[in-house]
Amino acid sequence: MSSDMPPTLSAEQVAALNSVATSTLTHQLQQRGIRNAFLSGLKPLHPGLRMVGRARTLRYVALREDVQAQYASGLNAQRRVVESMRPGEVLVIEARGVPDAATIGDIYATRAFKLGATGIVTDGALRDTPAIVDMHMPVYHLASHGATYGRQHMPFSVDEPITCAGVFVVPGDVIVGDGEGAVVIPQALVDEVLRDALAQEERERFALERVSAGEPTIGLFPLSKERTPEFEQWRAAQQEK
Repeated sequence: MSSDMPPTLSAEQVAALNSVATSTLTHQLQQRGIRNAFLSGLKPLHPGLRMVGRARTLRYVALREDVQAQYASGLNAQRRVVESMRPGEVLVIEARGVPDAATIGDIYATRAFKLGATGIVTDGALRDTPAIVDMHMPVYHLASHGATYGRQHMPFSVDEPITCAGVFVVPGDVIVGDGEGAVVIPQALVDEVLRDALAQEERERFALERVSAGEPTIGLFPLSKERTPEFEQWRAAQQEK
């Protein structure tokens, strides 16, 4: 593991991040000018599971047969990152969107989870997908395929910035996943994004309650200045419950 990795997220941070939708976090990042943070096109194996953790990164490059043995044999990048996973980390794999060669199978996934990984994300394919489903852990993937990575990939680097599903990911960034997908939060923005995301969801709960009761969205979503005193009264009542 890189010595530059930030500390593990606190239990309070994890609990709060687990309570917020990825759509809310994505909106907060957009508000800060970061428009490309949601990992597009990836699906969760278990939509009902949440995922939170610091990113560890693995980069695959395209296969070139004359150097395949150099990069794929022995203690290669895939084995190095899996064997160095720590509690509270998410393995994020760059596979160039290739759907027809696996990036990880059940044995390496088992090892990562046994070492404390809280999730796996790949913009390529899984292998042994039914066995990984049975682990009942958060995993996000583009496709499933029976072939090993050697059909299309060479494991190249560990704990370097990568591009996964069109998003730039730096080791130590926070990855949050829910049933919709996964989002990347730059490590320097985690606390402020989380603070504002929690406040946003509170306003949206108020709006949803009113709209569900038959009111129009005008003034509720987004919350207007005129409706803010009513929201504050609702908020105070909620805190007393």
